Amino acid sequence: MSVTEVSLPSRMITGTVAGMFSVLIHNARLITLAGPDEPRRGDALRELSPIDHGYIAVDDEGLIARVEPGDPPGDVQAPQVIDARGRVVLPAFVDCHTHACWAGERYDEFERRLAGASYLDILRSGGGIMATVRAVRRAGEDELLDLLRVRAERMIALGTGACEIKSGYGLDTETELKMLRSIDRLRRESPLLITPTFLGAHAIDSDQPEFVRRTINETLPAVAREFPGITCDAYCEDGAWSLDETRRLFEAAQAHELPLRVHADQFNALGMTGLAVEMNAVSVDHLEATEPKELELLARSDTFGVALPCSGFQLDDRYAPARAFLDAGGALAIASNYNPGSAPTPSMPFTIALACRKLKLTVAEALTAATHNAACLLGIQDDVGSIQPDRRANLQMWDFTDERELPYEFATPGPLWTMLNGRIAHERRNIQA
Repeated sequence: MSVTEVSLPSRMITGTVAGMFSVLIHNARLITLAGPDEPRRGDALRELSPIDHGYIAVDDEGLIARVEPGDPPGDVQAPQVIDARGRVVLPAFVDCHTHACWAGERYDEFERRLAGASYLDILRSGGGIMATVRAVRRAGEDELLDLLRVRAERMIALGTGACEIKSGYGLDTETELKMLRSIDRLRRESPLLITPTFLGAHAIDSDQPEFVRRTINETLPAVAREFPGITCDAYCEDGAWSLDETRRLFEAAQAHELPLRVHADQFNALGMTGLAVEMNAVSVDHLEATEPKELELLARSDTFGVALPCSGFQLDDRYAPARAFLDAGGALAIASNYNPGSAPTPSMPFTIALACRKLKLTVAEALTAATHNAACLLGIQDDVGSIQPDRRANLQMWDFTDERELPYEFATPGPLWTMLNGRIAHERRNIQA
């Protein structure tokens, strides 16, 4: 029997000649999140379905073939064998709200905020989203794709295996389509499982006459033709899209049979959360300013609430009332909101750390909201978000034996490795076993 060396952290791996499986991970604490393929609420959100000492066998298609307690039987062999040595193995994170497709930078605005300017003040003065819009309009499709590749690698390095990426820095038909084409090209080449979203209603471009009408009557139909079934998103806020404008956009999107998501109540409660529930939106994202009655209405509905705590950390230390939302029975997901202005981070581990501290989530609730529930929101829960047979082998292994260490420590280097579709997509080198 020959032994094969594989490129993974030192002294963690040995291998045998190929048998039934391509990868075997054993001697691991498995946080499987196994269970029904539906959004989890209440007590179910805290059920991680752990296996204290178990193994995972991955088939040649990159799918999980077995997840079982104990040591693998003798007939389970693979050319790549990973001895976890008791370490925690989790499903790869699902980052269900990002704006990772952008060009340019906003360092000057960061300094303005440090000096006391508010996010909405900067937006009204032509900065913020509009500053990135100008940079994206100047960028070519290939340049956007190159920038996306870099950001995708950063997400993978921090344990993300699936994500949503929005357009929204074009605000005209040509540039919105350019962004979506770049996102789609990344989707076709990257091991990340990527869901694109159309966010043509991200801001109001005051330089375009009849901008709202053109977005609804020109840009939306063009996007729906080229990307049928894509989700339509909007930013409903003072200085951005009004409640009435968002309603008109969403009615048009529904006529094109597009699902709806919305940014609402980040700074001001305009009534959008109730309208989103009425229109059967997939999610309402932000919720920092949501009023208690609308929060309860959302919690009783089939619409997800998405908390984005990295925005509060970056901007104003305001956070969604996620504890109250969960206690009312809501379906919660958390996400990084990776973007150049209000949340310049690809880190789901940091998002989880903030969720425990600022949103008052338990560790188990935060992990579920960042994996299974986020996958349910994107409609990919039969593919990712848990460790179960026939799911993609999208996994991550951390250098600890208790999953509570993940949010307890913060600003750490990330997982020892991230596996996507049964292959190691990122690894940290020179790790001491």
